Amino acid sequence: MIKENRKKKNYSQEQLAELLGISTRQLQRIEKNEEETRIQTLKKIIKILEIPDTEIIDYIHK
Repeated sequence: MIKENRKKKNYSQEQLAELLGISTRQLQRIEKNEEETRIQTLKKIIKILEIPDTEIIDYIHK
């Protein structure tokens, strides 16, 4: 979900990671669901990428 929305907004991983204040590697792990995402980081991702509520609910309930 995050990767797809990032690409829709034409952000590179480096650009989004910088906006989030995290490393590019951490963002890569988040996009691949290799690590738990902190709530604060998830909120920032949702806001920056303007992810719809329905998509967030689907993502959380996986």
